[in-house]
Amino acid sequence: MDELLSRQVPHSLEAEQSVLGSMLIDSRCVSDVIGMVRPEEFYLQQNRDIFETIYAMFNFSQPIDPVTVLDKMKERGVFDEKTTLEYFKQLMDITPTAANVAQYCAIVHDKALLRSIDQAAAEIQESVQAGTGPAVSILENAEKKIYALSHGNTGQTLEHIGTILLKVFDRLTELAESGNAFPGLSSGLRDLDQKINGLNKSDLMLIAARPGMGKTSMALNIALNVAKKYDITVAFFSLEMSREQLAMRLIANESFVDNQKLATGQLSEDEWGKIGLAASALSQTDIRVDDNPAITVAEMNARCRRLDKLGLVVIDYLQLMTSSGQRNASGENRQQIVADISRSLKIMAKELQVPVVCLSQLSRANESRQDKRPMLSDLRESGAIEQDADEVLFLYRDDYYNENSEEKNVAECIIAKNRHGETGTVKLQWLPQYTTFSDLEWRHAE
Repeated sequence: MDELLSRQVPHSLEAEQSVLGSMLIDSRCVSDVIGMVRPEEFYLQQNRDIFETIYAMFNFSQPIDPVTVLDKMKERGVFDEKTTLEYFKQLMDITPTAANVAQYCAIVHDKALLRSIDQAAAEIQESVQAGTGPAVSILENAEKKIYALSHGNTGQTLEHIGTILLKVFDRLTELAESGNAFPGLSSGLRDLDQKINGLNKSDLMLIAARPGMGKTSMALNIALNVAKKYDITVAFFSLEMSREQLAMRLIANESFVDNQKLATGQLSEDEWGKIGLAASALSQTDIRVDDNPAITVAEMNARCRRLDKLGLVVIDYLQLMTSSGQRNASGENRQQIVADISRSLKIMAKELQVPVVCLSQLSRANESRQDKRPMLSDLRESGAIEQDADEVLFLYRDDYYNENSEEKNVAECIIAKNRHGETGTVKLQWLPQYTTFSDLEWRHAE
């Protein structure tokens, strides 16, 4: 009992007081402080009240000094006649200078993080002792809690519009300075990027097509371009092809050596050289491949959380996935299972803050139509997938259905849904011998 009472909750009153004192002494540092600490990170309620008052005044661009802050506290009903005035004097007396405010903020933030870790550890211990559910789900929840802490997402779901706007302006400034034509990661296909604004954080992008149209090739194109261009980790979950088959495709994509030759190993000396260079370039990237055919979204999420520089997740393909906890759910409504999976994928994209590209099969409905171009209603077990996805892209090659097609080796990427811009069609060059796509005017120099 004595041990419990003597246990100190991590906090630093001196640092909290110095942060507040700095803001009162020099209002120029207020905008910096608001970007570094949040109201809930103050341990002492009185300190939190003062910070929230200054915060509210900052959001309304009101002048901040001891007199105006005291007046606002009276207005908000957090002013105490006996103590507040005296406390203000104390705050300003103990703060040596506002120049070190960043260090004071760092201490406040650090102590708040320690309290959050302490709370998460207590909740994990409680769930272990209560035995609520199987060990796997307790472990997953524990991982989620720790991941949320390490990524600054502590589940504070109600956030003031003022802080959200600060983040928006930071993002806009970042975009303006970078000079990029679009905010997301580049897919490597210029015309497509301009239509969809690149691959954006927390987006679920669906690439759907009938078998043989090049879904996996498109996914590999995107994964390879992102891994090479941005020096970030790409997680590729291949439920259909083995790791070796996937690596073979990547080599063909990177080396421009005919796929058929790679499959048979009948290669010239020059081609061996190209493959060696391609393998060397691929080894420099951080593409992680998982070919477990029975993986669930929860397992994917757990594996992705352990990757440090994760920038993109690719899944090939949706209909092969197993719903969490329903490994033998063959008798269940398949539509409901796919709906659960697509919802989980969107939640995963938001939680990991990376784009998730998921491939999907199409039903045969388009085969019976005169115009065989896919539509949203062709998505297998569609409703929920269409609803959860931020972008839906269909791949269509006219020469697949029509031998006399004028558009030989031209693929249409039909953007049927796009939360970041317009829908429409982008034409791409299809290079069948290398199973890869490129911008239409580009031709591989032989």
